[in-house]
Amino acid sequence: MQWQKLKPPEPDDPICCCECDLYQYGCCCDCEDLDEAFNRWLKDKPSKSTFQSPVFGAMADNLEISLIPALLMLPLLLKVAALHYLLGITVLTALPGLVLWYYYATHRKKRRTLFFLTLALYSLAYMYYLFITEILPRGDVSQLQVCTVTSGMIFTIVSLFHTKKGPGFVTAALHDSHSHSQEDKKESIQVNNGSIQSAASPSGTPAEPQTPKEGLGAKWSRCPLCKIMRPPRAGHCRTCGSCVQRLDHHCVWINSCVGQANHRSFLLTLSVFVLTSLYGISLVLCSLCPRQYLMTALFYCPGVYTQSSTALCFTCAWYSSIVAGGLLYLLVAQVLNISFNVTEREAQLALRNKTGQSRLWGLVVDTGEYSRGFYQNWVEFLTMTDASASSRSSLTDLV
Repeated sequence: MQWQKLKPPEPDDPICCCECDLYQYGCCCDCEDLDEAFNRWLKDKPSKSTFQSPVFGAMADNLEISLIPALLMLPLLLKVAALHYLLGITVLTALPGLVLWYYYATHRKKRRTLFFLTLALYSLAYMYYLFITEILPRGDVSQLQVCTVTSGMIFTIVSLFHTKKGPGFVTAALHDSHSHSQEDKKESIQVNNGSIQSAASPSGTPAEPQTPKEGLGAKWSRCPLCKIMRPPRAGHCRTCGSCVQRLDHHCVWINSCVGQANHRSFLLTLSVFVLTSLYGISLVLCSLCPRQYLMTALFYCPGVYTQSSTALCFTCAWYSSIVAGGLLYLLVAQVLNISFNVTEREAQLALRNKTGQSRLWGLVVDTGEYSRGFYQNWVEFLTMTDASASSRSSLTDLV
């Protein structure tokens, strides 16, 4: 039986049964005495799921029962917050703390969890359900506006699924492909130098060979955990247990790393979600508070608590504004990092080693290592590709 090696092995380091890679039998126990008996039970009784389809088996394996109370409590807390504006302030202020407390109480042993992703998708579906059932019958929203909100929600989900395809993990084949390409470059340089030397100058002296200014490539390093060679700017994610090309950060909201392969789709998902949320909030406020300005309706909307339906929609508008505000901050930080060609991981390392410089009131850390100017940084970001995919195709061509 294999165990996940997410950290360097240490002598007498106990491993809880919830860290086993056969996670369908995993449990969040704190008792280390059960590990030996649990291991013996796994060896004697392997999993038998011949009667299940692969899709159903995967859903059953990844199902987290502890999510059900959180999903049931969210609509209940929002309805309680809709009873009075003081209750709304109290509940919405305490809600982030309650979510984090419940997460650490039930999921702290799990390195990867669908908690935040499921909560985000459930909140999105619940907000859209209230928009269709409560706001649309009021007659203040046109069909074009409904189609715009619906299209934005669908586009967000599609972009999210595209982001979940993978961040671009570093594999051994990637280094093999890099080695082959470096050998090809050396051979081409030698051929060019030989042809240049064979051609004599008018004075009879041979021309000097030309070498590239930036060398044949940046230096690769060996990961101390994965024991494989990785390209520059790659980093090891302890949550995923693998090295990721151009690692930015591990996002708990999508339960995946953000790397070279999915960074563009991650930025697209953030942008579409924030724009759709702000547009939906504006439609709700214009319907509930038609006599108020849009910027002040969220803070002062007289008569909104006279009916339970309008009070619930107003409370959900506040809830959506809090979520959209947090993601807007993340979107701004991502845009600034891309403009300075720095990843979140590189920014944290620069702050730790005191090699970076904070810019724009601390919103971005400029390392100056990879920045080539605003325009070139964005061109590099928009044109970067998954090196592992290209390595697979190149290896196929070589064979």
